[in-house]
Amino acid sequence: MRHFGHIAPEVRQRLFHQEPCVFTAESPARMLSVALGATLYSPATRPRLAEDIVKQIDRGVVSMVLCLEDSIDDSEVPGAEENLVRQFGVLADGCPDTELPLLFVRVRTPEQIPDLVQRLGGSARLLSGFVLPKFTEERGVPFLEALTAAEAVSGRRLFAMPVLESPDLLYRESRVDTLAGIFRAVDKYRDRVLALRLGVTDFCSSYGLRRAPDMTAYDVQIVASVIADVVNVLGRADGTGFTVTGPVWEYFRVQERMFKPQLRRSPFTPEAEDLRNALIEHDMDGLLREISLDRANGLLGKTCIHPSHVLPVHALSVVSHEEYSDAQDILRPERGGGGVLRSAYTNKMNEVKPHRAWAERTLQRAEVFGVANEDIGFVELLAAGLPG
Repeated sequence: MRHFGHIAPEVRQRLFHQEPCVFTAESPARMLSVALGATLYSPATRPRLAEDIVKQIDRGVVSMVLCLEDSIDDSEVPGAEENLVRQFGVLADGCPDTELPLLFVRVRTPEQIPDLVQRLGGSARLLSGFVLPKFTEERGVPFLEALTAAEAVSGRRLFAMPVLESPDLLYRESRVDTLAGIFRAVDKYRDRVLALRLGVTDFCSSYGLRRAPDMTAYDVQIVASVIADVVNVLGRADGTGFTVTGPVWEYFRVQERMFKPQLRRSPFTPEAEDLRNALIEHDMDGLLREISLDRANGLLGKTCIHPSHVLPVHALSVVSHEEYSDAQDILRPERGGGGVLRSAYTNKMNEVKPHRAWAERTLQRAEVFGVANEDIGFVELLAAGLPG
């Protein structure tokens, strides 16, 4: 797999100063946690699930979650499990392992993990791990224990992606203790925790809220405060932190617009104006703004429920030539003692010690998402990746 691997090599050469690297499900966890990108969710009840998964490869999808939890009715769980096992068999028989996205299953109970691994049999080799719902220390440890046991039985590395969505995390009086407990749980199983996911829809539901397509998660202050505290405790750059992914964007149909479009015109050449209009028409300008705010607030990647969201997430994850230039300058060996230098673009100050952690993270992102050429922006990346 590689990001933007679905576009022609000659197009990638034109777009990228440094092309995205190739990775597999067996790559180091550090790389995979950054490479998750837009993780596309799909109900496990879909009758042509295997076909749908293969189809997403041509849309640039590199990670998917097949959901047995909130996306399906309680009564559908047994049938969804049977369908999941059957569809994995179809995939195992018909598609090379290396061409498939990273596949995770979102379960409801710890007992489902060893049961599903056993029922999958040989096709469990296609499974990268499990998504653990409503994660707290008390609820989460049994899931992590079950995953560890299933990993031992299957002989395959399995990752966990806990979802932080419990009301105990949202409520102010219990938030600090809940965060401390979550940290204890994921720190104990650090080698198996690939990333932490935010369940912002559940946060909103605790207060009867739902953000409109004109609003980002950061405009809902009670949600923004939780995101800040999660990153504060669980996303630190001192070696104790984890990758924390961005919240889901719920909208993919045209809605009546209350506020003016947020997508500024300046990045768009006249030839790209049609693309700008299409993004606005489908409420994608709000998504682009939220992706930018995710990164500014320490989040990487995003939960997606529609294929049209995948490319914008990946296009805005590509490292710009300017960012790459700054990061390289900051991390030069001769700069180990610190100091301040003017950026190569002569438009900012790079202070070596305070900006070091940013530079290291930027080069990690550059490895998996690539570095754009100097004259390439996200509009060109979007346009190149759209289906022909």
